Amino acid sequence: MIEKIVTRPESNWTKAEGPHHHIVLSSRIRLARNLKELPMPAFQNETTGFTVLEKIRNAAQALDYKGGKKLYFYRLHEIPALEKQILLEKHLISPEHRQDGVNRGLLINEDETISIMINEEDHLRLQVFYPGLQLKEAWELANRVDDDLESVLEYAFHSRKGYLTACPTNVGTGLRASVMVHVPALVITQQAGNVFRSLGQLGFTVRGLYGEGTEATGNLYQISNQITLGQTEGEIIENLTTLTLQIVEKEEKARKWLLKECPLQIKDRAGRAFGVLQNAAILNSQEALNYLSDVRLGADLGFLNKDLLKNNLCELLVLAQPAFIQRYVGKVMEAQERDVARAQFFTDKFSKRRSS
Repeated sequence: MIEKIVTRPESNWTKAEGPHHHIVLSSRIRLARNLKELPMPAFQNETTGFTVLEKIRNAAQALDYKGGKKLYFYRLHEIPALEKQILLEKHLISPEHRQDGVNRGLLINEDETISIMINEEDHLRLQVFYPGLQLKEAWELANRVDDDLESVLEYAFHSRKGYLTACPTNVGTGLRASVMVHVPALVITQQAGNVFRSLGQLGFTVRGLYGEGTEATGNLYQISNQITLGQTEGEIIENLTTLTLQIVEKEEKARKWLLKECPLQIKDRAGRAFGVLQNAAILNSQEALNYLSDVRLGADLGFLNKDLLKNNLCELLVLAQPAFIQRYVGKVMEAQERDVARAQFFTDKFSKRRSS
């Protein structure tokens, strides 16, 4: 079952759907929870780690949500390294969770809307993903799953502090809401720095494609709340939604400016990027993401046929990653060999699109 789930490039969150999906690629809700009277993962021994794993496994597998929401269980140490990397590239597990650990587990549903990491930094990290700007919808599903789990599991909870977590920044609601945005026009017009610096003053943080410690590539950024204590879940989601709509407005305004003031430069930029993706002999993942960003902008502004991106940007971003390139070829490869294979992959994909 794990092979069926992880080898597909498409997930629910990679669909080109949902409000403002041309700029907001996806929405994610993450809840951090721990079980009462059991040591947190950093202080576990093999026995207590196994106890946590089995308690959460049994609780979650009893749940069955209609519409592809049944949860399947996997032990992380039994998943091949390449497939764990694919899970990471699809944001279904974290870099920390991927590391070796006998009592680490994963619960995931068929369309990958729901992902529950067991024994990561906390006992349980519940994630829900939706395409476009759908934080409210993602929260409603996450809250439902969380309530169902809490009906059979006893969480570590303090009447004044809220949910107790391994990291103090997650205490309270334990909620991290985030959106992934594609803002090439703000970057090109050199507005992104000022926009993102102001977010810190408002209690939000900006990270790269794979979260904390990663740099932005392909003009893609993750924006999430920093504060979980002293605010309700509804307030966090409403504030981030409002902020994201403001970013969408700024990006759209910047795109209109580019279209009016320098259309030839943007057309040239998009055309060159498409030409490289069609013809390159060697292409690393960072280059691929940057060129895909330019092609997507060119398509959104009408300079390139949108059918060129029929797979949509999210799926192509996943396909460009190292593990998926190795899955595409069917073997494990060193970095340079992957770069050659990646170039061939995009040549095949865009040549077919051009001739179709």
